[in-house]
Amino acid sequence: MKILVTGGAGFIGSNFVRLLLESTKFKESQLLLLDAMTYAGNEKTLKELLINERIKFIKGNICDSELVSNSTKEVDVVVNFAAESHVDRSIALPNEFIESNILGTHNLLFHSMKNNVKKFIQVSTDEVYGSIVNGSWDETKPLEPNSPYSASKASADLIARSYFQTYNFPVIITRCSNNFGPYQNLEKFIPKSITSALNGGPIEIYGNGTNIRDWIHVSDHCRALLLLIDVGIAGEVYNIGSGNELSNLDLAKIISNLMNLPETDLKFVADRKGHDQRYSVNYSKIEKLGFKPARDFHKLLGATIEWYKSNSNWWSQQN
Repeated sequence: MKILVTGGAGFIGSNFVRLLLESTKFKESQLLLLDAMTYAGNEKTLKELLINERIKFIKGNICDSELVSNSTKEVDVVVNFAAESHVDRSIALPNEFIESNILGTHNLLFHSMKNNVKKFIQVSTDEVYGSIVNGSWDETKPLEPNSPYSASKASADLIARSYFQTYNFPVIITRCSNNFGPYQNLEKFIPKSITSALNGGPIEIYGNGTNIRDWIHVSDHCRALLLLIDVGIAGEVYNIGSGNELSNLDLAKIISNLMNLPETDLKFVADRKGHDQRYSVNYSKIEKLGFKPARDFHKLLGATIEWYKSNSNWWSQQN
């Protein structure tokens, strides 16, 4: 089996590649990594991956039609992680998100179909559903994105869906809750908080800190994706979550306690524009396929803190 992983030098993509290489079920698979190596693609991460002879790397953008056409030839599975993903950046630079997340995804779908790819996994986000006060979204919830980022991902989801409905192209869409773990860019809340504290700075919290997210360790997310490559049904959408719902303030306090910091190191800053109050997904559909988030949140968060402590050479030069 040959698997094309776009965005393979990024946070979730690189963790997915590591897990895939360790998997006995996919031990014969060959991996093709395609990454534009923007600020989110760390060269140190890539260097560690390319040691493995099963991996071939191509530097390039999924918006490049000729490159994507050549890269999808003789490929069995495409897993598309390539995306602009930071909400704050999407508010400041929405054009970049429209280009990469919508046009790039369509380019990848178009050439994957032309080259008879057998399965296409579109890695999306729970943010496409909008915000929810009570309960949890299932996969039938209409999309109501509230930021340029989530709107661009929702658009890509709909284009992917259309390729299944119109052309019967075997697309699967996944919508996962907030990830955390090693190799995550410092623009995201958990690594930003950890590294700020390690540098003697405060943990910054938007608004009053009451916004709630469901946190899943990146390894659980990646296990779910491997499962869907194996048994996922074409044309379906699968939510992926863990049930670890926390307000940003509570999460900041947990990080502070794990790092033995005084709570006076917490700093409230101006709220994000259009800040969604709460995300929560019902992931019973993928559980029926055999997925179960098996990770202990506090233990894995502690391990994540230790990873950033031990790998300052990886993150110290990030903006």
